[in-house]
Order: sequence, then structure tokens, then C-alpha cells
Amino acid sequence: MTTDFGTKTLPYGVFAPPGEAPRVGVAVGDLVLDLSVVLGSPGEFARPSLNAFLARGSARWQEVRGRLGDLVARGVGTGQPGVHRVADVTVLLPVEVADFVDFFSGIEHATNMGAILRPGDENPLKPNYRWLPVGYHGRAGTVIPSGMDVTRPSGQLSTPGGVLDAPTARLDIEAELGYVVGVPSRLGEPVPASAFREHVFGLVVLIDWSARDMQAWEYQPLGPFLAKSFATTISSWVVPLDALAGAWADGPVQEPAVLPYLRVPEPRNPSVELEFSLNGRVLSRPDAGHLYWSPAQQLAHLTRNGASLRTGDLYGTGTISAFDPSAMGSLMELSWGGTRSIDLGPAGTRTFLQDGDEVALRAYIGGDRSRPLGEARGRIVPAPKGGLNSDHRS
Repeated sequence: MTTDFGTKTLPYGVFAPPGEAPRVGVAVGDLVLDLSVVLGSPGEFARPSLNAFLARGSARWQEVRGRLGDLVARGVGTGQPGVHRVADVTVLLPVEVADFVDFFSGIEHATNMGAILRPGDENPLKPNYRWLPVGYHGRAGTVIPSGMDVTRPSGQLSTPGGVLDAPTARLDIEAELGYVVGVPSRLGEPVPASAFREHVFGLVVLIDWSARDMQAWEYQPLGPFLAKSFATTISSWVVPLDALAGAWADGPVQEPAVLPYLRVPEPRNPSVELEFSLNGRVLSRPDAGHLYWSPAQQLAHLTRNGASLRTGDLYGTGTISAFDPSAMGSLMELSWGGTRSIDLGPAGTRTFLQDGDEVALRAYIGGDRSRPLGEARGRIVPAPKGGLNSDHRS
């Protein structure tokens, strides 16, 4: 495994040299720097997660980034204390995830899904969509690092022959970004959108795995549950917000005007282009700059009722998509609910994921291939045989 992160990105992650304990590092080129050694801070960085560092806050984040910039400018290479080749270490989940919330912030995706699920409806958007960032609370314990296999989930499915317990036949992905919270907040005190950078450290690439047939049966009236909670993949390196300087975009005009607590200045969205591949074939390139709801607005809404932030909280954008298939962010949209085949060239066609399929979601700052933001990757393995995963009908 190698990285292509440049000297202006300097993302943070957790790695373990052979036979040694995990510790915090920063990736640059094909190297990873052990921060407990190169910065002489073992108490903060000789740890199996970024959480202790994230909790220190923006002044510490900027101090460390400045020191790393100076260090890298002087030159680093193998043979120096604390410098490893990425290919020689094991890269792990970067954050101990406290809570996970996923939003629904792409208006194109919301419109497409409404048209697929409610054909003929004059307004595919629900009445609340333009008023608030819709979201759901997920399972922090099933957030996994890039490269880890994803087991096909089983659950209740409603079929013409009755309700049964079986592996999903409509396994999908949603292309997203995720935001990592560093500084916590107090219970009962909403966090204003203007405090976004005081609390949020950085972002990751995020794959929201989704069992569409399970979701269709269970989501009414309370929303996603087992169809979403079995796995969420994130990239292994957290890119600090400071690495996106100059790479922010105006989102679409919000009409009607949002309520005061959701008002933020432009530009409000990261200018990040994603590349969604299945079995090595690029299917689409969604653009996060077009999201209807911004990460600052998501944070403000997430805490509006006084819910507290915790170090390690993760929240996803929701599917980044478009009306044009070249930039749609899910197989549900690309296959239009399973009614259209997706061409994979020599690998045949798909509507949804088959066992053995491998998904890769890459992201680039400003759409610049020389400025990667990261990659989230996962391969589908079959559901376990026997037990509760066998076909039980009612």
C-alpha cells in the first residue's frame, strides 16, 4: 500500500510497524511519519487512535501542522528516526468513533430517490427537505477502515411470496464524505454553524453500504435501521480542514431562506470530486461542491436540540450525486431502482453488488488528481451460511 499525499495535505492516521503497537502518523508521498518520534510527543501520539490529539483543539492542530510543514520542507526519508515506508506498516482505523450520524444532503440524490420510489409524484422531495438537513443515527461500532471486507447482510425482506429472513439481494453503496469531530461540546448547548472549525478537525472519504430491499421493508415510519448499520467504510487518513484552503465552493441557492441557526456564508462546501469505481471500472464522478446542505449546517442542526458532540464523532454528508448518470453516487440511481443494467465491460453488467465485487471510492481536492483526499475501498463477501442467515419465511 502506498499513498500519494503531497506536502500540503499531510493527513493523519494510525499505523503499526511490524511487531509494534499502533501509533499516530502523518502520510506524505510513500512515507508515514511516527509523530511520537519526529515530534517527541509520545504521550499524545503513541496511542491507537487520533482522539487524544483531536481533543486538544484548533490551536494545537495548527501548531502541529506548522511543525510538520517545517519538518517536511527540510526533507524526510527512510533511515531517519520515526520515518517508515507505508508499504512496510499496517494502517488501521484512524479514530475511535464515538457517534455516527449520516445526513441526506444531496438534493439531486433526494430527488432521484423520490422519483424512483414514488414514480408519478409531482414533487419527489418531501416537504421538509429544503428546511432542514435530514439525517439518521447510525452504528459507531460498525465503522470500518478502508480495505476491510464487507459481509453481505441478512435481514427481513418483503417478497411476493411473503416476508423472509435472507441475505440482501440489492446491496448498494452511497458515495459520501465524512467529517471527524475533535473538540466536544456541552450537553444542552447547541453548537452554532459559525463554530464549525472550532470543533471539526477534518474529513474522510466514506462509503455508506446499503441493503435496499431490507431498507424498503423496514424504513417506514422510523427510517433506516439494519439496512444501514452493518458497515460503513472510511478512508484510513483524516485530512485536516486546513489542507482544503482555497478549495471551497458555493452550494446551490437555498430556497426558501434557511432559519437563522442554519445561515452560513459562501463558499460553504468543500470543492472535492469523487471517483466511484466497481471492479476497476469508473462508473461516475460526483462533486461535493454541489451539496444542498453544508457541513457547518449539518453540525448546527445535529446539535440544535442540545445534543452534545464527543471527540471522535463522525457524520456523513449523505449521497453526493447528480441528475446526470456520469455523476450519480449510488447503484440505486445508476440502475434506476434495478431497471437498467450498468455496463462493466468484460466483467458483464450489474444492477446491485454481487459477492466478490470490489468498490473503490477516491476523492480529489478541487478535482485535481495531484491532490488526493483519500480512498475508501471494500470487497463484498458472502453472507454466512446456516443459522439465522438461512431462508426463514413467515
